[in-house]
Amino acid sequence: MKLQRAFGFGKTKDFDPFLLLDDFRNENPEDYIAGFPWHPHRGIETITYVLAGSVEHGDSLGNKGKMIAGDVQWMTAGSGILHQEMPKGDNHGRMHGFQLWANLPSALKMTDPRYQDIPASAIPEVTDDDGTRVRIICGEFWGKRGPVEGVAADPNYLDISVAPGQRKRLKIETTRNAFAYVFAGSGTFREASGPRAVLTEQVARPDAPPVYDVGNHSLVLFDRGDEIVVQAGDEGIRFLLVSGKPIEEPVAWYGPIVMNTQEQLRQAMAELQTGAFIKHR
Repeated sequence: MKLQRAFGFGKTKDFDPFLLLDDFRNENPEDYIAGFPWHPHRGIETITYVLAGSVEHGDSLGNKGKMIAGDVQWMTAGSGILHQEMPKGDNHGRMHGFQLWANLPSALKMTDPRYQDIPASAIPEVTDDDGTRVRIICGEFWGKRGPVEGVAADPNYLDISVAPGQRKRLKIETTRNAFAYVFAGSGTFREASGPRAVLTEQVARPDAPPVYDVGNHSLVLFDRGDEIVVQAGDEGIRFLLVSGKPIEEPVAWYGPIVMNTQEQLRQAMAELQTGAFIKHR
C-alpha cells in the first residue's frame, strides 16, 4: 500500500507517547487495494480514522467489521493480536484515512486486547462563532468530550478546520507533547517547529528521501506550552491536533511490535514462530 508517513522512523522522544502517523490518501485503487494483510501487533494501540472510502477489518479473535467515512477505530493490541485492514475507495475511487500508533506503558504492554469502534454519528463536532469547526475524537475540548475512553496515553485527538484568513488560539495542557498534521489548505503556526518533511514514497523504501509538499500534508511539532496559535491561509486550513502525556520509558521496536527491551522483542518473535503469540482468546 502506498501512503505518506508523517513520522515513525524509530525516533520516539519528540512524539512520546505516539510512535507513528500514516496518511493513506489516494485516488488510484492500484495504490491502496493491497491494503494491510494479516500482521501482528503487540504493546501498542492503533487509531484508525477514515475520511473517504471504507476499511474492512478482521482479527485472530474473530472480530470483524467495516469503517466508513467519519468512523474511528481504537484498537488496543496489548498482549497480542493478528489483524488485517483492507481499504476500498468511494464511488469516485478515493480512499483517505489516518492511522496513529500510541505506545503502551510497560504495566499495560500485556493487557488483554480490545476495540472501541466509533461511528461518525457518535463523534461530537463544535463550531465556534468565527466558523472554526472541531471534531473531538478523544479527550475534552470546548466543553465537549470525545467518545473514545480509557486510553493509556490519555490523548486529545482533534480534527480542526479554520476558515480562510482566520487566526485561532487553541488550548493545550502544558504537560503534553503535541503535534499538528496539516492535510488540507495551508497556514502557519506560531511557536512551533518548522514544517517537517513527510515521506511520500512507498513505506517499503525507508531509504527514500523525504519530500515536503507545502500544499497539504505537513507536520509541525509544538514546544511545551498552554496554547497554540494558527493562522489560516487563503483556502483555510484543516489539520489533526494530537497531544498526549509522555510515557518516558525505553522503547524496543520491531515493525508492529513495540516493547521495552530487546529480550521482550525476541520473545515476541519466537512466540510468533511457535504459535504462542496470542495470549487472549
